[in-house]
Amino acid sequence: MVTQNKKVVTRFAPSPTGFLHIGGARTALFNWLFAKHHNGKFLLRIEDTDRKRSTQEAIDAIFDGMSWLGLHHDGDVVYQYANRERHVEVAQKLLAEGKAYYCYCSAEELEEMRAKARAEGRPIKYDGRWRDRDPSEAPKGVAPVVRFKAPQTGEQVIHDHVQGKVTVANEQLDDMILLRADGSPTYMLSVVVDDHDMGVTHVIRGDDHLTNAFRQAQLIRALGWDLPEYAHIPLIHGTDGAKLSKRHGALGVDAYRDMGFLPSALKNYLLRLGWAHGDDEIISEAQAIEWFGLEGIGKSPARFDFAKLENLNGYYIREVESNDTLVTLIREPVEKQINRALTEQEIALLVNAMDEFKPRAKTLNDLAESTVFLFASRPLALNDKAKKLLNDAARHMLGKLLPRLEQVENWKVPALENEIKSFAENEELKLGKIAQPLRAALTGSNMSPGIFDVLVWLGKQESLERIKDQAQ
Repeated sequence: MVTQNKKVVTRFAPSPTGFLHIGGARTALFNWLFAKHHNGKFLLRIEDTDRKRSTQEAIDAIFDGMSWLGLHHDGDVVYQYANRERHVEVAQKLLAEGKAYYCYCSAEELEEMRAKARAEGRPIKYDGRWRDRDPSEAPKGVAPVVRFKAPQTGEQVIHDHVQGKVTVANEQLDDMILLRADGSPTYMLSVVVDDHDMGVTHVIRGDDHLTNAFRQAQLIRALGWDLPEYAHIPLIHGTDGAKLSKRHGALGVDAYRDMGFLPSALKNYLLRLGWAHGDDEIISEAQAIEWFGLEGIGKSPARFDFAKLENLNGYYIREVESNDTLVTLIREPVEKQINRALTEQEIALLVNAMDEFKPRAKTLNDLAESTVFLFASRPLALNDKAKKLLNDAARHMLGKLLPRLEQVENWKVPALENEIKSFAENEELKLGKIAQPLRAALTGSNMSPGIFDVLVWLGKQESLERIKDQAQ
């Protein structure tokens, strides 16, 4: 349910310490769709307060991945580190109001505190020893941190759009640090302040942040601000139910692009990872915007299935209306494999032949790979299955077929089909016994579009030369 008379504002807030991973991409997509559905705003915040691990390369990768997916943000990018003075200002306000305090615990004291809690089987948390002490008791030479004076009784209740009503007792939460000893603000403080200042109405993020939400809610209420609406999404797991890792597909968005996936297919797949609209599987961007709502998000972790993604990508490849577009997408990998640039004539051939190639492809890389034989240099490299097809009997048969093909003047499908079928009848062979070795000789593979189309695409001279290379 969306708050009435309040413009929806969502945000995606990645840390620039690595690539835009698949889970982050799904979070960004859900935020983008929710904002679009409600004609609201989708904001981007780079949480770069970890200066040692934040890199410009990672920031660029996030921008690049989001742009490729078409998840364009509204307004300027917010950089969290640039707002650090504002974050400190809020902490100072809490200090002035008695809602925060200086803590002078040394590193040794904190370690003793943790060790005692472990020994007693208690949760490890700060014991509040400086909560009500006078700063005049502070030891010399210890730079204090600023801690939030969290409520110790009662409970925090969050009405989450995915998790439902979630409650935690305040006594289970300790006094978190707002400012470190060097005066820099912590993540927990920065997030709360930035969300407020950016006008974020809905925080949609992974359920690994649910514990943070309770602490952040304490802080928001202490500041007298309105709580955003929360939706904590279950994380993505592998097909085996384990936490998603690289072996399952926990890669950067850029890796999926390099593997030959279309952004439309990846978006459709990510949308269905944990969200449903009836039994619909193929969902266009326009439909996704129209249908998306937080009530469609399930409570159980979604399972990443690479095979399903490939099948969906194959569908989207077949649905690309313009063959020119597909050729543009596969041109670079084709040229990389043949180690030269395609000529204009070869590009035209690819465009004309694309309808025969794309039904078999699951990725753009598959599509590129399947067309390489058209431009390969002789003698062709044969895959293992092609080598098996070209046994002595098959090579002898090709040697007998060759003069028949040399006599074909009208090098078109009907004439070639008639000639090869006539040859099969004379030799008392089934067409497949000729077509398969012929395919291997012409393409170096056991799979290709129709063999008569292949002969026409290659042209008479190239076709005959390839057959000669394998014939006896």
